[in-house]
Amino acid sequence: MPEDVTGGELDAEVRAELRALPKDLAGRVSRHLVMAGRLSEDDPQTSYLHAKAARRLASRVGIVREAAGLSAYRAGEWSEALAELRAARRLGTGGDAYLPVMADCERGLGRPERALDLIKSAEAERLDQAGRIELRIVESGARRDLEQYEAAVVALQVPELKDRRLRPWSARLFYAYADALEAAGRRDEASDWFARAAAADRDGETDAAERYAELEGLHIIDTEEDEEAGAEFLDHEEAPPSTTGEEPAEALEADDADAPATAGEAEAADEPRGPVVLDAPEISVVFQEPVAAEATSATSTGTAAANDATHDRDRPAPAEADDEAPEISVVFREPVVQPEDRDGPSEGPEGPVGGAEAAENGEGLAEGRGEERNGSAG
Repeated sequence: MPEDVTGGELDAEVRAELRALPKDLAGRVSRHLVMAGRLSEDDPQTSYLHAKAARRLASRVGIVREAAGLSAYRAGEWSEALAELRAARRLGTGGDAYLPVMADCERGLGRPERALDLIKSAEAERLDQAGRIELRIVESGARRDLEQYEAAVVALQVPELKDRRLRPWSARLFYAYADALEAAGRRDEASDWFARAAAADRDGETDAAERYAELEGLHIIDTEEDEEAGAEFLDHEEAPPSTTGEEPAEALEADDADAPATAGEAEAADEPRGPVVLDAPEISVVFQEPVAAEATSATSTGTAAANDATHDRDRPAPAEADDEAPEISVVFREPVVQPEDRDGPSEGPEGPVGGAEAAENGEGLAEGRGEERNGSAG
């Protein structure tokens, strides 16, 4: 017995009828009745066992016998169901409301004639509209048991069959009528009424849709199962991101490789490093570095540098060597700054002049002195 079942789930009328029992006994009976009702659809056999247990504890209570009879009916125990419902009627519970169930039990026991006797009894006249419809359905089944197929169809031709509004009994009535038509060999009409029954059966109590598809040669696809299967497939294909805050091992290893392990390594990374030697591909290179002329303050020296520069411009460039240069590795270094003049940079009106500016001044001075010599010679 589940712990959440207390017996308070029963209707007030049922609890009132159980007050005739001792309190502890009433609690045990009520819990069995709750379980019998809870399992009636999904597990009829276990439901019947709980109802039998309640009947053993309180066999003189009409509501208990009624519950035992209905549970036996759902479990297919026709004889026990018929006996329990008769006992419930004697105890004044249920009255004539369960007359259709008793007639159907007679059919289950292979006694359709007795079922028809109950249907024609005086008690059947006192049933309400829903009870009369259920009794008509049982009568149609009894007629088919007797192989009276057309009579089975006629038994269900009642005004409620043409009712445009859906009633609680509409799905069952349409289904029984379609079943009788099929048994009579009227398949086209049966297919139409199975379709109506499927449309009216919003709770899925019957297999009208399957019967209609069978007659029409159709195949029904359950889209809900396909969607569930597709969702499971996506769950396997695309795993959800981790919500535990844990990262993959590969990502952690990559982070460890990028970040310095200690503070000392971080400081060492900030210090300037020496020239970086890159592994260059194996190539043949001929280097010709330009030679910068050194500036001098002497006139002769400047003149000689100018003449040498003139001859260098007129001299053809040396041809590249035919022999292949040895394979070397190129070392990239920072550019070398030209050294200053030995006597120091000359001071001009705007500051020290050195390097390229000194060379330009030297060339200009040499050209002036050359002109003077040419003038004197003339």
